[in-house]
Amino acid sequence: MEIELKLLLDPADVATFRRHPLLKQRAIAKPLAQQLTSIYFDTPDLYFKRHDSALRVRRVNRDWIQTLKGGGQVTAGLHQREEWESEVDGPHLDLPALNDLVGHDTSWAKILAVPKLADKLIPIFTTTFRRTTWQLQSAHGDEVELALDQGDVQHGATRIPISEVELELKSGNPDALFDLALQLQYAVPLRISDISKAERGYALYAPQPPAVVKASCFALSTKLTVEQGFHIIVGNCLAQVQGNEAGVVQGHDPESVHQMRIGLRRLRAALTLFAQVTPCPAALRTELKWLAAELGAARDWEVFVGSTLAVVVNACADKSALHQLQQAALVMALNNRKKAAAAVSSARYARLLLSLGSWLQKSDWRAELAQPERERLEMPLAKFATQTLKLCHGKLEKRGKHLKEGAPSARHRVRIAAKNVRYATEFFQSLYPARQVRPFVHALTGLQDALGWLNDATVAEGLLRRLAHNHPALTHSAGFVAGYLVARTEQDARQLDKLWQQFKRLKCPDRK
Repeated sequence: MEIELKLLLDPADVATFRRHPLLKQRAIAKPLAQQLTSIYFDTPDLYFKRHDSALRVRRVNRDWIQTLKGGGQVTAGLHQREEWESEVDGPHLDLPALNDLVGHDTSWAKILAVPKLADKLIPIFTTTFRRTTWQLQSAHGDEVELALDQGDVQHGATRIPISEVELELKSGNPDALFDLALQLQYAVPLRISDISKAERGYALYAPQPPAVVKASCFALSTKLTVEQGFHIIVGNCLAQVQGNEAGVVQGHDPESVHQMRIGLRRLRAALTLFAQVTPCPAALRTELKWLAAELGAARDWEVFVGSTLAVVVNACADKSALHQLQQAALVMALNNRKKAAAAVSSARYARLLLSLGSWLQKSDWRAELAQPERERLEMPLAKFATQTLKLCHGKLEKRGKHLKEGAPSARHRVRIAAKNVRYATEFFQSLYPARQVRPFVHALTGLQDALGWLNDATVAEGLLRRLAHNHPALTHSAGFVAGYLVARTEQDARQLDKLWQQFKRLKCPDRK
């Protein structure tokens, strides 16, 4: 199993990086420089990519080595993948040798056993780069190989640069990778990368717009402990957050910001649900709140332009009357999107992910827990899930009693509680019968959608005031939209009680 942390480095910072004192202080051997050329193979329909794997032949000095990588997971930039290597006598593959390495009764053997696979394989792209490698030892004795790669990925006449740092664990604990990365990152603005060289090459071979990544499904075993379940759930949330980074930074689809924000909300909800047994450090909570604010501002304006304001415009006979207001709102949305992109591209965001990854790997919080809390870490996850769901459901029922008051603040509190119940139910849903979970989540979704629209209208009032303040000529049209939304929300609020009554009739999922 290969365990490594990948970091992106601006070429302009390479000289500063090479002078970092850590590279001398922790070195146990002289650095080694090599020129590496790798040829990646796949079928024309990208068979290996579809199986989340990569197949290459790499020239290292005068030797040729074939490698198959695949499987595993990525959490906070930490790549854990299976890897098999063997020498070959030139720039071509030896699939029988790889098959011997992976084992004849494994899923990887089945992948390699496709009839006439060798005849279908063609070179897809190449990577050429100069690698400088340092062998380091942490203060606790962990051995880490640090590689600085400078070069490019090429397909046809198209090239994209490679400028990255890889920290690979040779022996010891993975938290050493994060410790070293954080020490380096404070001097050089390194950024976490969840994308391998192979993934960059495939993107060059078959260009696609940045993906919009929604929460992926996962199953929890009843045999898991609370601590094991916590790591799986947090890892799932982080995958959604990081999966939408490219869409936020490089793309224009509002759904990228939306899904990254949902991933962050799910992450913060998970940290809250497990707070009594895995208390998240205050500094990390502060940074997560900062990121939520950056994404939230962008999302508020994009919802206002693309949804809330659009509802009013479509209801108007004279749509041109609101054209200037739409344009001013669009400018604000674009500006806030740029701010969100800058936040996700920043060194602060990179430090947040590295710090979060370090905390998850170290589990230092164990020492600060009292004995009862430490015991709860080892309790069955299913028992903890039932207790947590009942607690969240009870809080929602208590807050729901104030819905009839019609106050935006009361609706907001119910919306937050409903969101937490839904996230908790979705986290633990595989532990309960589907016949219980599906109607419960369906009713929660309907309630959340109604509360969400009412919240969007409330947020829109504040945004309209900002537009009127910045552009006095828009005061009249902003007032018209605000008035329309007030009338609409009063009507919709009367329907909210029906949805609440429907939800109240359902029981919280239970294993009994």
